[in-house]
Amino acid sequence: MPSRLAVLASGRGSNLQAIIDHFDNLARERIAKVVLVASNRADSPALIRAATASIDIAHFDTTDDGSMLLELLRKSRIDLVVLAGYLKRIPPKVIREYAGRIINIHPALLPAFGGEGMYGARVHEAVIASGTKETGVTVHLLDDEYDRGPIVAQWRVPVEPSDTADSLAARVLNVEHVVYPRVVEMVAILQQLEAMTSA
Repeated sequence: MPSRLAVLASGRGSNLQAIIDHFDNLARERIAKVVLVASNRADSPALIRAATASIDIAHFDTTDDGSMLLELLRKSRIDLVVLAGYLKRIPPKVIREYAGRIINIHPALLPAFGGEGMYGARVHEAVIASGTKETGVTVHLLDDEYDRGPIVAQWRVPVEPSDTADSLAARVLNVEHVVYPRVVEMVAILQQLEAMTSA
């Protein structure tokens, strides 16, 4: 039985598209399937991408305590929650119920350049300002602190002397599109193995 994935996204949804494309073949769709895409923004392009792929979509209000999001996840029988450019804090009650089953991607090598307010261009600007020679991509499990959950995987990306925040962001995003779907697949397989051995 494939793992049922929910992807939460706030923005353009390019990582979402990479995940949809990755699992859109006969072999991989036996491992996992995106069954729900939800956003805190009703106008998020990610919802359009999902609808185009015939995936259920939902918009939820982030002013509540997480009850609305939990109801969506329960109703869709979600096994794994994937954050893909989702810019709101996940409420504690959702983190508790889905402990070890929410993953996030961050455009730097955590714990460096992470924490509250560190997302998008801010991360790449901080990387360049620091003078560091490399940055990268981190996939981690979510906990109740920003960007502090256990690290699942990291990939390094060199910082070139001529880099701007935009050029660095573009290279890091290309790596995200390759890495994130594969890590989602790996986590789904590990979940299934754990379920089999504990049954």
